[in-house]
Amino acid sequence: MLIAVVLTSCNDYETYGDKKEKERNAISKFIADSSFTVITEEEFVKNGYKTDLSRREFVKLDKSGVYMQIIRLGCGENIKDGEDLTIDCRYTEYDILNDSTMTQNVTVEYASLPDRMTVSRSGGTFTATFLSGCMYSTYGTASVPAGWIVPLSYIKAGRPQTATDECAKVRLIVPHTQGHVYASSNVTPYFYTITFQREI
Repeated sequence: MLIAVVLTSCNDYETYGDKKEKERNAISKFIADSSFTVITEEEFVKNGYKTDLSRREFVKLDKSGVYMQIIRLGCGENIKDGEDLTIDCRYTEYDILNDSTMTQNVTVEYASLPDRMTVSRSGGTFTATFLSGCMYSTYGTASVPAGWIVPLSYIKAGRPQTATDECAKVRLIVPHTQGHVYASSNVTPYFYTITFQREI
């Protein structure tokens, strides 16, 4: 009887490898259920760093493992080497593994409260720190998920000046290795829709 109990306990234990496999399967299912088309980074470059919205394209970025869809490139200029700036973000956060919306700042409750972060660029490296907002207060850290920083290499983080200008907007599938502390510790992937806009 003792052996049976021990074997059952061992079977209930999930290794890190098991959790990663579960995450991969959840991401694959989410992509299939959402009818997303995944393209390679080489195709993305060939297409002029664009994703085809009519085909619901996401590019899988090799280095980070993040899947990215650029909905709007944004206005103004790309962040320059050596530049420091503050960016306001609006977002929704969806837990892919547990099929539930986690946090967001697009509701009436947060109408005047975007998530605010400082961003610095040095060469091809971007660093960012939350100053305030829902992500900061929910997860208790100023550390910006690495997955949120990925789009900064491709978008224009300006601020609309005319009626035709639009702020940058992306969708991301972020694996746990590029996520916040909760994602990392629980091996959980998240799906984000985020807008980026330079603060005045």
